[in-house]
Amino acid sequence: MTSLSPMAGLVPTDDEDIAARLREFVQDREAFSDNTWRQLLSVMRISYRWAAEHGRQFLPMSPADLRDYLLWLQASGRASSTISTHAALISMLHRNAGLIPPNASPQVFRAVKRINRSAVISGERAGQAVPFRLRDLLLLDARWSASDRLQQQRDLAFLHVAYATLLRISELGRLRVRDISRAADGRIVLDVAWTKTIVMTGGLIKALGALSSERLTEWLSCSGLLNEPDAFIFGPVHRSNRALPVTDKPLSTRSLEDIFARAWHEAGPEQAPRANKNRYRAWSGHSARVGAAIDMATNKFSTAQIMQEGTWKKPETVMRYIRHVDAHAGAMVDMMERRQQE
Repeated sequence: MTSLSPMAGLVPTDDEDIAARLREFVQDREAFSDNTWRQLLSVMRISYRWAAEHGRQFLPMSPADLRDYLLWLQASGRASSTISTHAALISMLHRNAGLIPPNASPQVFRAVKRINRSAVISGERAGQAVPFRLRDLLLLDARWSASDRLQQQRDLAFLHVAYATLLRISELGRLRVRDISRAADGRIVLDVAWTKTIVMTGGLIKALGALSSERLTEWLSCSGLLNEPDAFIFGPVHRSNRALPVTDKPLSTRSLEDIFARAWHEAGPEQAPRANKNRYRAWSGHSARVGAAIDMATNKFSTAQIMQEGTWKKPETVMRYIRHVDAHAGAMVDMMERRQQE
């Protein structure tokens, strides 16, 4: 992406200072993840179209216009979390254009508070992927570990690594064979170059347990990828049951999501969960992270330990995943039950 399309129509032609700062912003786009950049472009297109249709100015956007835009998003059926993302990215665009973000206004603060309050009262709840738990992984392991189909061997190895490392789906896709080393006892150690929340030269080290190391080794041996250090670990498998050592780009998010779909078809619960925000009816790309966090909480690991394993920066995120764990073990429940036993 070489330009912030539709940038030409967003910036006043007589304001060269804003245009110059936005050109610098585009030149430094590598400072942001691809997902953040895609979200920014999407928000720009939607908000620019709204401004054009309602006779408002897009850049700079006044607090009153931002307030009306956010309320329009709510009236259009957008979730409160989505509206918050729009507000944050519009603020980001203004800051990088050298403009005062309209979000700082009390008008916008009140609008956001109104939107969030209305969402909670109306019954909106944060969406959550269907957890992929350790019991699910072991069930699939029992069914697929003896398979002679390379796709199932790859899928099983992928699910083992996804659950054991709590890496995001894009981070799993970027792993290459050269990122693998071995501990003294033979277990695999993965050198993860960077994650969504950890971007530093030291990277991140993830170790696999014995069973996960075994399944990943089996996949690499049977696929022939052990001799392809630059190949992505989880590359495509041809319908002729032959692995393709790809080095230019990882599998698409859709292809990696399909691994969870095949796992659900093989070992998912007979009764599908209730739809959550019209989705999350089966395992998806975030399911292994959610399931692993829940299993760690169930086994009494601390929130800090779970955050470290999943590279989460905010404890609120983890608490949203594990909020149902030990729900009946609160202080009041404990006090009342002890009182009843006296």
